[in-house]
Amino acid sequence: KFFAGGVCRTNVQLPGKVVVITGANTGIGKETARELARRGKSFRSVSTGQRFLPFSLGPLPTRRVRTHPPVFALASGARVYIACRDVLKGESAASEIRADTKNIQVLVRKLDLSDTKSIRAFAEGFLAEEKQLHILINNAGVMMCPYSKTADGFETQLGVNHLGHFLLTHLLLERLKESAPARVVNLSSVVHHVGKIHFHDLQSEKSYNSGFAYCHSKLANVLFTRELAKKLQGTGVTTYAVHPGIVSSELVRHSFLLCLLWRLFSPFVKSAREGAQTSLHCALAEGLEPLSGKYFSDCKRAWVSPRARNNKTAERLWLVSCELLGI
Repeated sequence: KFFAGGVCRTNVQLPGKVVVITGANTGIGKETARELARRGKSFRSVSTGQRFLPFSLGPLPTRRVRTHPPVFALASGARVYIACRDVLKGESAASEIRADTKNIQVLVRKLDLSDTKSIRAFAEGFLAEEKQLHILINNAGVMMCPYSKTADGFETQLGVNHLGHFLLTHLLLERLKESAPARVVNLSSVVHHVGKIHFHDLQSEKSYNSGFAYCHSKLANVLFTRELAKKLQGTGVTTYAVHPGIVSSELVRHSFLLCLLWRLFSPFVKSAREGAQTSLHCALAEGLEPLSGKYFSDCKRAWVSPRARNNKTAERLWLVSCELLGI
């Protein structure tokens, strides 16, 4: 590949952590789930109490010292929740990931981001099931679909890509705060540079172009991340927007032209695993806390459009989103 992009190089492990990834039944989300599940294991010496991390140079410091060889037990790994609309595909992905990583704690739960009832049902079930949440990755999305509306009357791309994740994050935010340090990763795109927030026609009822509607929703993701970071200051929860790169995935299925271009330029298109690297970097890398609210590409901070830096637009979009969602 000519443009494999950045690589997440941190060795951070996640024993005992809880992760939610939307749309992780396929593509970037699936590869993100696979890697986080793989990082979920640690080993504890039953005889000495020392804790070992896979591939580390040795045990972490401990006050207890024994001369006899330690006996090891596998400690609890990360619990990774695949939150997706197609539960059958989700179960298939989870089964594959469990077999690949030997982490049995890869779980599937129903989540339809085009229906606020489904989002609320998922959040209610999750909060009843889990007392902690350390990483939320808002990965799912739709791209360039024909004009349609969600169950709640929102234009589908705005409704799924922005409003659905906005509501999900809102419903899980207290649990994230209780589990701090915690992180929220929002998948956006470089095409946010083309996007605009048309408050006078937010649902594209007066004029709709599937390509521009996608760009608008990706700008909304960056603005949401910016405003969320402001509201989370001092809580121990940080948030990041991510451009995964030009990735071969099911996301382009609604556009015959893009499907054709992706095939023609396949040497320049990232695989799903390569596309997951920046999401993983923002979820795991140490020392990113001062960069909360920023936008990343190829595992490093990237430039955003002037519209994406507009605080007034970000504030107004937040208020309008709350009004539309009744929160």
